[in-house]
Amino acid sequence: MKFTTSKHEQRDLLKAWVAISIAFAIALNGLNFSLNFILAFILSALTVGVGFLLHELAHKFVAQKYRCWAEFRAFDQMLFLAILMSFFGVIFAAPGAVMISGHVNKERNGKISAAGPLTNFVLALLFLILATLPLHLFIKNIGSYGFIINAWLGLFNMIPFGNFDGVKILRWNKVVYGVMVAFGLALLLF
Repeated sequence: MKFTTSKHEQRDLLKAWVAISIAFAIALNGLNFSLNFILAFILSALTVGVGFLLHELAHKFVAQKYRCWAEFRAFDQMLFLAILMSFFGVIFAAPGAVMISGHVNKERNGKISAAGPLTNFVLALLFLILATLPLHLFIKNIGSYGFIINAWLGLFNMIPFGNFDGVKILRWNKVVYGVMVAFGLALLLF
């Protein structure tokens, strides 16, 4: 199976990655354009940005595995709102979604939806390992922040209503849903 993409999708992924990184950098550091802002932007791009990017690509990969057309589309208004709200220290990021077309039954939709949060949980564990290694403080901070943000991203996406991944997973398999939520909670309590 070939993993396909388009220039439109690549542009939307980059736009959303940058906008999310800016929003979190502003929330972390304010709009003080200094070395600290640049470091906050890098921290955000490597943690929140990577978590968002791989979450969406996981949905896309599983959908394409089922021979569906799947591409990410950015929600420009929500990206603007995320940056605007970050000035007040609040982030609600709904950067976009993977649009899917093809034969998607309840089971396939559940598996496609589960791929995103599972990716965040795996990233959280990888960042946790990074945080515990005897490395430079900035690298350890990337690990710590990456752990927390990806655990939250995975669990947040498990909300069982609206268009969140959780509602589609719950419709497909209540046991899988329960295990994923329990694992996400365990990560956060850790």
